Amino acid sequence: MNPLKYVDSHMKTLVSDLQMLIRQPSVSAKNEGIVECANLVKKLLVNSGIQSDLLQLKKNIAPIVYGEIKSKSNPSKTLLFYNHYDVQPAEPFELWDDPPFSGKIKGNKVFGRGSADDKGELITRIKAVEAFLKTTGDVPCNVKFLIEGEEETGSAHIENYLKKYKKKFSCDGIIWEFGYVDSKDTPIVGLGMKGLLFVELSVKESVRDAHSSLAVLIKNPAWRLIEALKTLRDENGHILIKDWYKDVIPFTKTDLEIISKEPFDENSFKKEFGINSFIGNMNGMAAKKALVGSPTCNIAGFVSGYIGEGAKTVLPGKALVKIDFRLVPKMDPKKQVLRLKTHLKSKGFSDIKIKIFHGEAAARTNTSDPFVTKVQNAANESYGKSILNVSNAGTGPMFSFANILKAPCISIGSTYMFSRIHSPNEFARIDLLKKTTKCICLIMEKFGKD
Repeated sequence: MNPLKYVDSHMKTLVSDLQMLIRQPSVSAKNEGIVECANLVKKLLVNSGIQSDLLQLKKNIAPIVYGEIKSKSNPSKTLLFYNHYDVQPAEPFELWDDPPFSGKIKGNKVFGRGSADDKGELITRIKAVEAFLKTTGDVPCNVKFLIEGEEETGSAHIENYLKKYKKKFSCDGIIWEFGYVDSKDTPIVGLGMKGLLFVELSVKESVRDAHSSLAVLIKNPAWRLIEALKTLRDENGHILIKDWYKDVIPFTKTDLEIISKEPFDENSFKKEFGINSFIGNMNGMAAKKALVGSPTCNIAGFVSGYIGEGAKTVLPGKALVKIDFRLVPKMDPKKQVLRLKTHLKSKGFSDIKIKIFHGEAAARTNTSDPFVTKVQNAANESYGKSILNVSNAGTGPMFSFANILKAPCISIGSTYMFSRIHSPNEFARIDLLKKTTKCICLIMEKFGKD
């Protein structure tokens, strides 16, 4: 039996192991079940024949599950799988059709928090390695696993882990923690991710909320923030902060060719989210370029005054807004923070307090890297065809990996684009789990042939 046939004949075990992972809550935002899940992942690796250890910087920091298997036939090439075992909070619970940590199977879908992001993806990597070990007693190249427990809260300590264990994590190529499959079941081979700057702006005007009749005398902090926010970007999403785009590198000719070939079903996208148009009435190539390489300024949350049911005539004493800025290559989060602070001060908003939560630079793998061809060929073989993507619109710590380990990063995986990750009723499709596990087998095989 070859590895691909092994995957076919052992899908029940793959699904049951995924269910077991889903049933172990591991919510990093609430520190719920983190250590328990780390130990469970370690057990799954060992059961598949992969040597595994828990690495920990400090007692109160989520451990990294490390796995390694050395190749007898080709010990000169090393592939690293980066994944995470933590998940997003499941709230609001009442919007789930079944308990969020049930791992309920309905037809071709496994439901539950983490079923797609990222426990489903993780299980495909583990089972691909198992398929080789069980059928050949070897792997085509050295394989390493770096599985963290803080990705959903911003990977606060991943850079420290990478620096401390740089030699242990050394590799020649990295398969990222996820990969999307589009509405036509075509996998997206992603070569990069946008960066992120997450900030909180706040204003405190008075010591407590007051009767709204006093709005003739007391300044409203919510209006103050609204006035400041209006200076950050225009109605078409263009950011108005001085020099915000100064360091952005334009797309190359090759980038534009790849982007132009990427299918993007605008009607399906709009229907999924219940919208009628895009910002600035974008369409076609402009919309695709924006997803891949446009910085953003997004209000993630605005809190002030009374937000409960019915009416309450209140003048709030304070207001705060949470903003995430998506960044593209060469935009340094630290520089962008300084530009934001300078902007607010120059516009007369020096009274607004700024709290920085997270900063992550963007990263992209060069389209000409040989690793790209190997991964895409494997995807084509497993799925029938694939699509190259210059950069994902989301964010992860890819820059830290590329910068410290000096290895190309590529995302490929089983996550259906409408699988409701981070939302109620998240699911993974069993057919895509199978195809992706086979794809990972093929990547290992092609990667080890050099």
